[in-house]
Amino acid sequence: MEFEKGPDDPATRHENPLVKLALELGPLGVFFFANARADIFTATAAFMAAMVVSLAISWTLTRRLAVMPVVTGVVVLVFGTLTLVLHDDTFIKMKPTIVNGLFAAVLLGGLAFGKALLGYVFDGAFRLDAAGWRKLTLRWGLFFVFLAVVNEAVWRTQTTDFWVAFKVWGIMPITLVFSALQLPLMSRHALDRD
Repeated sequence: MEFEKGPDDPATRHENPLVKLALELGPLGVFFFANARADIFTATAAFMAAMVVSLAISWTLTRRLAVMPVVTGVVVLVFGTLTLVLHDDTFIKMKPTIVNGLFAAVLLGGLAFGKALLGYVFDGAFRLDAAGWRKLTLRWGLFFVFLAVVNEAVWRTQTTDFWVAFKVWGIMPITLVFSALQLPLMSRHALDRD
């Protein structure tokens, strides 16, 4: 299995952005609708299956897997299995905290060692100068900390149904707004494609 070839590698095939978005958001939609129709345990099983299908389709289309979906998929499978085997929804509720905390630790830890690792996550979609990658990596690292803290606050104080709805209708819009707010920084630090 091959992960993340460089953007200039001729063997790298990129997904259509809409297909990529559907593959990333699809499992979350399955989770939301399965929870609404059944319960958190059925939703967890459906989420796990949808994640595997999403990764398989992505692999089939591009012959590579991006790092973030793979890490998320592994954590979903581990925590989903714990949720189902132990019949305790705490594990699936902690999954976003673990994933976001892990991404924050990697990004901020990389910065502590002088490495702006966010460029690998974006898989060559953007070309920025070194200062731009450092600033963007710091912002995303802190944003992942924020998401981890928000997840902990919501799942510990609200009902399961509220938490599931917040994952879909709260976190996703917050992430899209945050991403849009990074465009001016990216534009200031963009490098020519030549």
